[in-house]
Amino acid sequence: MADEVILLNFWPSMFGMRTMIALEEKGVKYEYREENVINNKSPLLLEMNPIHKKIPVLIHNGKPVCESIIQIQYIDEVWSDKNPFLPTDPYQRAQALFWADFIEKKLFVCGRKTWATKGEELEAATKEYIEILKTLQCELGDKPYFGGDKFGFVDIVLIGYYSWFPAYQKFGNFSIEPECSKLMAWGKRCMQRASVAKALPDSEKVVGYVLQLKKFYGIE
Repeated sequence: MADEVILLNFWPSMFGMRTMIALEEKGVKYEYREENVINNKSPLLLEMNPIHKKIPVLIHNGKPVCESIIQIQYIDEVWSDKNPFLPTDPYQRAQALFWADFIEKKLFVCGRKTWATKGEELEAATKEYIEILKTLQCELGDKPYFGGDKFGFVDIVLIGYYSWFPAYQKFGNFSIEPECSKLMAWGKRCMQRASVAKALPDSEKVVGYVLQLKKFYGIE
């Protein structure tokens, strides 16, 4: 009997992009269901993620798995016969999990400030964002991917933000390329993968979505 895999998601979510990429990299067939998370969450979403009531939710044979980083690990373990995401070496594995945690704790909150704040707070946010990216770029070094020669766990966790970079730069009035050219080259490299190209929305569409968010929250 074939696995039933459903992904509840909202297209601009960099978290849902991760899960889509992981499923595509493993060649897993799944049903994609778009959620309206702003004002009309589906009964299935509320049933499957009653604690956080957030997307993405991965449903595997009727059982929910929540939180995108956990979903990537789950997908890697369940479909372990193809294209492993995490290193087998315990230390390298711990390092990959550390950087995934760093990205999780730093990028979203700071990125939001680039379009949701003004004045000194915005100036501080853009400086902090560049510093976070420079730290990640330092970890990337001269490797093609964070996993070395192979697209892996940290790449999957980070790449969704690449589709948001133009929006952050536009509304925050700053530029990433001058100080993070290697990281931007990494993003372009990742975009050449079919899994990433399929999962990431057009950046201009994200810019339009952020304009809607600014209007929704009354941020001029």
